[in-house]
Amino acid sequence: MVEAGGTDYRRPYSRMVDYLDGLDAAGLAPERRILAALGPRMLELSRDRSAGAHPYFTPAEHTAEARAAIGPDRLLAPEVAVVLDADSTTARATARQYTSGYLALPNYTNNLRRFGWTDEDFADGGSDRLVDALIPWGTVEKVAAGLEQHYQAGADEVAIQVLNGGDDTTFPADAFRTLAAALI
Repeated sequence: MVEAGGTDYRRPYSRMVDYLDGLDAAGLAPERRILAALGPRMLELSRDRSAGAHPYFTPAEHTAEARAAIGPDRLLAPEVAVVLDADSTTARATARQYTSGYLALPNYTNNLRRFGWTDEDFADGGSDRLVDALIPWGTVEKVAAGLEQHYQAGADEVAIQVLNGGDDTTFPADAFRTLAAALI
């Protein structure tokens, strides 16, 4: 199928199957790859053709669903963005700088709809309820508790992204150190 502008478009699942076929043909064993999977079909593909799944921009409920879909023997490592800021106004503002771009993409909103989120939740960078479900924020203890929800839901590992209040030029090393000390 060709869409406006002459770009060849194929559905993500079909593209991924073709890509994995190419990796197989090149001799890259399934145990050497994991897939960034969101929906049920991609999670099944993760189970059947890779070592596991690395979901992105998902609440802990998705982690539980992903674990059920890929089974106990596959790696499950969701990415979770966090904000180390105990002030609800500034923490949510930082989170919304991050969420607003993803909430404009149908693959992420369609995935969130499966968990009951609506267009009203996606407006203006996300409702408080949605932001709170996606982005653990607050004290280091509160953020650690939010990450723990993913482990309780079946994650083997959690890839943590510390959001830095819109400062994309400085790596938040101190925040990572503080969080690491609380998690170890």
